[in-house]
Amino acid sequence: MTCVRLFRVQLAAGAALGAAAFGAPVNAADIALKSPAARQVYSWTGFYAGAHVGYGDGSLGPGTNPLPEQGALFPPTITGGIGGFQAGYNREFANRFVVGVEADATFTSPTDVVRRQPAPFHATIDYVGTLRGRIGYAFGSWMPYLTGGFAWGHSHVKINDADGATLSEPGQYQTGWTVGAGAAFALSGNWTAKVEYEYVDLTRKTLGLADFGMPGVAIEPRLHLLKFGLNYQLGDSPWSAAPSRTMLPESSDWSVHGQTTLIAQGYPSFRAPYSGTNSLPGPGQAQQTWTTTAFLGVRLWEGGELYFNPETAQGFGLNGTLGLAGFSNGEAQKAGAPFPRIRPQRYYFKQTFGFGGEQEEVADGPNQIAGKRDIDRLTLIVGRFAVGDFFDANSYAKDPRADFMNWAMWASAAYDFPADLPGYTRGAVVELNRKDWAVRAGFFQVPNAPNSDVLVYNTGGAVVEFEGRYAVFDQPGKIRVGIFGNRGNTGNYRQALAIEDANPGLDINDVMAGIRKENSKYGFYLNGEQQIATDVGLFGRLSWNDGQNEILSFTDVDRSVSGGLSIKGSRWGRPNDTIGIGGAVNGLSAAHRDFLAAGGLGLLIGDGALNYSPERIFETYYAYQVNKNLTLTADYQFITNPAYNADRGPVHIFSGRVHGEF
Repeated sequence: MTCVRLFRVQLAAGAALGAAAFGAPVNAADIALKSPAARQVYSWTGFYAGAHVGYGDGSLGPGTNPLPEQGALFPPTITGGIGGFQAGYNREFANRFVVGVEADATFTSPTDVVRRQPAPFHATIDYVGTLRGRIGYAFGSWMPYLTGGFAWGHSHVKINDADGATLSEPGQYQTGWTVGAGAAFALSGNWTAKVEYEYVDLTRKTLGLADFGMPGVAIEPRLHLLKFGLNYQLGDSPWSAAPSRTMLPESSDWSVHGQTTLIAQGYPSFRAPYSGTNSLPGPGQAQQTWTTTAFLGVRLWEGGELYFNPETAQGFGLNGTLGLAGFSNGEAQKAGAPFPRIRPQRYYFKQTFGFGGEQEEVADGPNQIAGKRDIDRLTLIVGRFAVGDFFDANSYAKDPRADFMNWAMWASAAYDFPADLPGYTRGAVVELNRKDWAVRAGFFQVPNAPNSDVLVYNTGGAVVEFEGRYAVFDQPGKIRVGIFGNRGNTGNYRQALAIEDANPGLDINDVMAGIRKENSKYGFYLNGEQQIATDVGLFGRLSWNDGQNEILSFTDVDRSVSGGLSIKGSRWGRPNDTIGIGGAVNGLSAAHRDFLAAGGLGLLIGDGALNYSPERIFETYYAYQVNKNLTLTADYQFITNPAYNADRGPVHIFSGRVHGEF
């Protein structure tokens, strides 16, 4: 994905990312002006918009059994980590008082399943919105302020059965008030940062549960929220000077970008003589997902960089992301909630050691700071990220926000890469780069069980990849070869089948859960791309794993081949448009297919029976760039033998995608 450059600001070397993204003040006295006679003046007047992240806590009232929500680096609370968006207007007067109004929406984190305790019901706060007045006093480039006003929010209750499974999730809206204080700091150009505390008090409201044989639950949220935000002032730059105009100098030590992607998908009814627990429903269905991500980066010192990517995700994949091995929406694994949820998806440190010699330009972009670097270099990355950020790359099929959406098209589908539910892990990567080749290796945490959101240290996954770069008739190409191995808490297909055969009354899925232990999975992938003419490229992938033990993280594929064609629109006067045409064939090992035929369930599939045939996927899309910040895409997928079952399908999936980047 390519984003336009937005902003750079120079601060002292070694400043932490949090201070830059969330509010370290920049004093005019510390800036070297173009003219000694020039005096910087900052005006807080104007409209602005931005985003925030932070941490919260509080109470939902006695007897509500609130669910703990993930705090990332901090303990889980009833809100956990928080994040959202804001917009407002300030007016600065001649006496330096600033009066303004701001509206915001703040979303909470996903549930911390490790600390969830069994109970008949659990209360949860989904989001809080406020409309507030603000009054502050401008001390040049920083402004303390008080704020308060109207607040509202949405809460819901999870009703559980005796086994802890969710039966229903009734919800309600609540209103109230808020008060707080904060400080804003002018950074560079049109950018400001803020740190803010808010107390939110929502009116007590009882949610009736008579239909479930329980008394009503009185929910009265009392929340304490600490927010760190970044705002962009709309219009002309608020910096000016007398007698000559000036502003804070820019620098290549910072990078701020963002993206938002809305994907809507649907399919008409298809042939489905029977269905199972994880089957794609035969009647037609439509769903949508929406993600918004901030890409924040800072250069700490020569070669040292720190990145942080908070992300909100909302919506559902078709059938709750179940029913297809090559699933149709590459964003669906991040969603799964009716209201946006915030996660700190990436936070990692990157150190590059240059060996000297020839250099190359690095463009400003998401998780990429502009500058130069040695072509011959060693790079070390440590932290939280997606394995696909550094492995299995492809210029034509890699990003479901910009190109192909199907999981079997943008990744080597038989590589069960280590990941939690939204697709990220923690670990380390090392890469040695030369002009014509590179070799990289990584070691990562794996989930504590198949399809788990909990990453553990006692087991792990590793991958080694070689990348070769070449040219054929002056047309560039790349080939990547990867070998991988994971060790995790999984069950063996043949062992589960043998136990179930000896005891036909047992449920094979209960058998599988009972025999899980530390088992290994290994395999390889080949990944190639070749430009055949200007703005026209071919791509292909081949991947395989041993297929003896359960899939741990990605999807139910043991063999996969995919490929296609990508064409830019320069030939019809639309150079930034793209047409993609491609296909994939997914397969299973004999042990895996026998397990599914016996009623077994995989991560995404399981019809209760199986008339096996390889899953075949055709996908084509047209991406229309409206302007440099907005792209609209129409996508069609034709899938035969969904979930490898020749008794069901084919399925026609129609998609629309709105992608914005800035």
